[in-house]
Amino acid sequence: MTIIDTLEKKFETVFNKQSEGNYFSPGRINLIGEHTDYNGGNVFPASITIGTYGLVAKRDDQIFRFYSDNFPEKGIISIDLNELDYDKEDDWTNYPKGVIKFLKESGHVIEQGLDVFFYGTIPNGAGLSSSASIELLMGLILTDEFHLDVAMLDLVKLGKKVENDYIGVNSGIMDQFAIGMGKKDQAILLNTNTLEYELVPANFLNNVIVIMNTNKRRELADSKYNERRGECEEALRRLQTELAIKELCELDVATFEAHQELIADPVLIKRAKHAISENERTLLAKQALVAGDLEEFGLLLNASHNSLKEDYEVTGIELDTLVKAAQEVEGVLGARMTGAGFGGCGIALVPKAIVETFKEKVNEVYEKEIGYSADFYEASIDNGTRKLS
Repeated sequence: MTIIDTLEKKFETVFNKQSEGNYFSPGRINLIGEHTDYNGGNVFPASITIGTYGLVAKRDDQIFRFYSDNFPEKGIISIDLNELDYDKEDDWTNYPKGVIKFLKESGHVIEQGLDVFFYGTIPNGAGLSSSASIELLMGLILTDEFHLDVAMLDLVKLGKKVENDYIGVNSGIMDQFAIGMGKKDQAILLNTNTLEYELVPANFLNNVIVIMNTNKRRELADSKYNERRGECEEALRRLQTELAIKELCELDVATFEAHQELIADPVLIKRAKHAISENERTLLAKQALVAGDLEEFGLLLNASHNSLKEDYEVTGIELDTLVKAAQEVEGVLGARMTGAGFGGCGIALVPKAIVETFKEKVNEVYEKEIGYSADFYEASIDNGTRKLS
């Protein structure tokens, strides 16, 4: 029995009818380019095989009924099409609700409800972007079920708007872009300032990306995220007193180093240094992948983590322990944290032949140091949000 067969049976149990359409929206990893997106820089994400399933059936009224198999204790949450304002009581359903609200507000006709069953294979709180996965999933469901004329790129922008203006997280566009526009076996080098992007073959040869989950929920991530963003904005404001730039990542490292005294604050200098050096690393990473130089790519992963630890200070003991243990396993090409930080996940580029040994060795160190286990998943790079046949 496939996962869809199982979910269809569950849909029938929950909603007392058969589903009419099946959809999937991936999670994402960011290979490199962390905390550059809101600084006008490049990111290098890819959509992965872990993600969110959505099964759906139309209704004859104006009620949306949402059920998540990840939160069965919350039961069915019902939303009226005429009452789409944010409500803390509606919990996780605020993500799909925000998508409905903004699609309606942009003039699209949605006049009847749906029963929607969600099931996510993204570990909760892991930082692989389950919220953006749900936003794009809901956007595609609405577009497809109601025959709306909305391009995927517009759904990507709408997902970001939900995150920023509805949920209240001041995030960039990377998560939604990677999830909506992802392609199998390719990473996306995206300029977050212009939205110009390039698909780059993510051919890791005899290696795989292993996602390492700290199993520490990212409780701090949103508040610290907004704090770091504010620090970067202040560094930019100080640089703008003499430099004609709109975003930090318009600078290269050499120009930044020549003008960093304008910032005149050691903490703000470190924050800006991370964003600008990390932006350069994304371009070097692309060159390395195109050239098939995986050793160089691995070194860039290591350098990225070091910068996130020392200059941006968003790692924490769990991520640092995990990444250091991964980097010390013989044969591993590189490792770093991925996502907002303060918990969540790291990634490592590991030879296929040693994956099981790698997991055991890293977990042994992690358990001894932190007191509980990490989880490990092998991620394949797959297509973006889509309807399943």
